[in-house]
Parts: sequence; structure tokens; C-alpha cells
Amino acid sequence: MSKLGNLGARLHHGEVGYDFVKNRKIWYGISILITITAIVGLAVRGLHMGIEFQGGAVFTTPKNMSVSVAAAEEYAEDASGHDAIVQKLGDGSMRIQVAGIDTNTSDRIKDTLAEDLKVDAEQINAELVGPSWGEQIASKAWQGLGIFLILVVIYLAIAFEWRMALAAFVALIHDITITVGIYALVGFEVTPGTVIGLLTILGYSLYDTVVVFDSLKEQTRDITKQTRWTYSEIANRSINSTLVRSVNTTVVALLPVGGLLFIGGGVLGAGMLNDISLSLFVGLAAGAYSSIFIATPLVADLKEREPAMKSLKKRILAKRAQAAAAGESEDIPVSDEDYGDEPEDAAPAVVGPRNQPSSRGRGRGRPSGKRR
Repeated sequence: MSKLGNLGARLHHGEVGYDFVKNRKIWYGISILITITAIVGLAVRGLHMGIEFQGGAVFTTPKNMSVSVAAAEEYAEDASGHDAIVQKLGDGSMRIQVAGIDTNTSDRIKDTLAEDLKVDAEQINAELVGPSWGEQIASKAWQGLGIFLILVVIYLAIAFEWRMALAAFVALIHDITITVGIYALVGFEVTPGTVIGLLTILGYSLYDTVVVFDSLKEQTRDITKQTRWTYSEIANRSINSTLVRSVNTTVVALLPVGGLLFIGGGVLGAGMLNDISLSLFVGLAAGAYSSIFIATPLVADLKEREPAMKSLKKRILAKRAQAAAAGESEDIPVSDEDYGDEPEDAAPAVVGPRNQPSSRGRGRGRPSGKRR
């Protein structure tokens, strides 16, 4: 077995692990700091909305242009009086975007560009984009996001419980805020591809969170019938048991997205890939972080406030104190009524009665040889 596979098995069986829940205040603080930075960036710099949302014109030049992108951008800004975005396409043509102009202004800019670029004005293709179309896209996106969040909360409240639904909702808002804030700080253009990327990462983030929640739900079944582990301890074991799986799926998802962002958009200059690849890259990383460091510790915080969980924790701590006073191990052996014949060092795969009794002690006191 590989080292990573061996580590995953040890994490799953509770032989090793990191106490995520105990150190939750550190992760909360880091998340709050990142979220505040994102909000400040969004408030100060704002989002650089694409032409699809602002309206404007897109000019496409003939193929095999000898003019540089920087020179074409300068020509477009001088002709329009607005900021311009110039992208060189694979066939040598250029795509020039100028936001916030009307039809009459577009015709004048087209003629000026033709003169500066030394081409015939008829060879430049101009397309106008109305701002109303972008407003419709933005409105539909917000509606879709709202409906998605409502359905997610309802589903998780039914399938699990309202505390898990609330924690998942907080994690999703956390991921959206960070991703949008990064867009504001980096200054990438927000296009319909960005919206698609945002909606995609929400599904991925939710999937990662539900995997941990499902493990937690299974392990805390009949939790009050035992006196060995608190809810927070079992929640921590749930995170550790699914940790390698979460890391693996996140890395596998980030590799192709990172290729689009850094190689396709950065090295090769395909800037049109940046809008969707950045939202996917940041959102996938934030989703994995929130499912491990935010969602499950938050559920543990909420559950530990329940009277039943408080009483359970009090009994467990009292039992451990009694064992420590007697000179026994702090992780005291459990009685048969808690776990049957389960060994002391077994991981809490499922809290509650075991389906199959252990074979330990079978035939105890019976003489060896053939039964009579």
C-alpha cells in the first residue's frame, strides 16, 4: 500500500489525526480575516464587469495583424475615450472590447480604428451588446443562486438536521464571498462564464461538506448511550476519516482548472479562459477548506450547546477524571453495555450497539478438544 493510502487507512481507523474541532477558533479567525479582506477589496475596487453586463461594442480586426496588443489597446482608448480590452486570437486577428458606447459612437470608433490600424473599415466587424441583456443575465443568476441556497437548506434540514443545514449555508456564503472578493482584488473581468463558474463551485463545495456530514451522522447515532466520546471528538474523527478523500478529489479537480488558468490564460495568453477558470480555481480551494475547517466544527459548536450533549460531555469528563484519579489511562475502557466486546483502542466507526459481537472470549472456561 502506498504511503498516502496507508495514511488514509490510519486516519479512517482513528489511529492518527489532527484535532480540527479543538483548534476551530484559529480557523474561524483565518476565515474571518480572509472574508473581511475580500469584502474590503470588493467595496474599494469593485468588480470589473464585462461588456455583457455593461453594454458596449466588440470590434474584430482582420487576420494576421502586425500591430501589437498594447498599440491596439492605445488606439482603441484614444478613439473611444473609454478603457479597452484587447485580446489576440489564434488566427492573428484581434478582439477589441469597449464598454459603455452606443451605435453612433461605435461607427466613429470603427472608422478611427481602421485608420490607425491601416485597414479598410469594412474589414472590421463591429457587434453591439445592449446593457439590458446583461441585466437580465445578472438577474437570472441571482434568482438561480437564491433558489439553489433555499433548496440546499431544506434538503439538508430533512436529510440531516437544521444545524448541519445552517453550517452548510454559512460555508457556501463563505466560498462565494471569498471568490467574488478575489475577483475584485485581481481585477479580472466578470462575464457570464464567471457566473457559471460560481454556480459550479457551489455544487462541489456542498458535495464535499455532505460527505463529512454523512459520516458524522452515522457515527453519532445513539451517541447518548455511550460515555466514551463527546460529540466534538466524534466530529473530529469524521473529518479525519474523510480527509484524504477530500484532499484527493480537490487536487484532482484543481489540476485541470489550474492548467486553464495558469497555462492557458497566463502563458498562452488565452485571456478568455480567465473568467471561468479563476472562479473555479478559487472556489474549489475555498470549498475544500470550508468543508473541513468551517462546516463540521460549526456543527460541533451548535450541537454542544444542546442540553443532552452538555450532559453527555459532563458524564464523560467525570468518568475520565475518575479514571485519572485511579491511575488508569485517560481513555478509559468502556463497559460491555456501551460497546459489547469492542477493544479499548478501536475507533468509533459507529457509536451505538454493534450488530455482530466479537469472538473474543468465545469458549472461555471450556476445555480444549471435542465438544461433549
